Amino acid sequence: MKIEIIVDEKTTDLSIAVTCRQLTPEIEKLLAALRMMDHQLTVKRNGEIRFLDMAEIIYIESVERKCFIYTSREIYESDFKLYELEQQLDEYGFVRVSKSFLIRLADIQSLKADINRKIRITMSNGEQIIASRQYADKLKKRLGVI
Repeated sequence: MKIEIIVDEKTTDLSIAVTCRQLTPEIEKLLAALRMMDHQLTVKRNGEIRFLDMAEIIYIESVERKCFIYTSREIYESDFKLYELEQQLDEYGFVRVSKSFLIRLADIQSLKADINRKIRITMSNGEQIIASRQYADKLKKRLGVI
């Protein structure tokens, strides 16, 4: 792999070009990571690749090694693993609340204490998600309620 960086003071916009023999899953993942820097997540739906603004995402669920992205209107699929999305979306207001869920803090509608120190979270779309004991304190800390 050859990486070339050109610094030009006259350039007004960042431009990144990827030259390759074929589009591989690794290159698609690299491009998806670059899109994330522009506040977009690369997702799939009905065989199409789409670019989803992060502000539209309410929560992300991992089911059988696949990640599903939930918005108020649609459900999409991502090629990223949940732990990869957790690392990349932390700075955009997302927090892990269980082994299977990442939620966007801005879309929390209400919290309710549940049995065994768990927290029942109601999201802006009405969906209820349980924050496990393992992640409950981190959630409270991020929300400033501890």
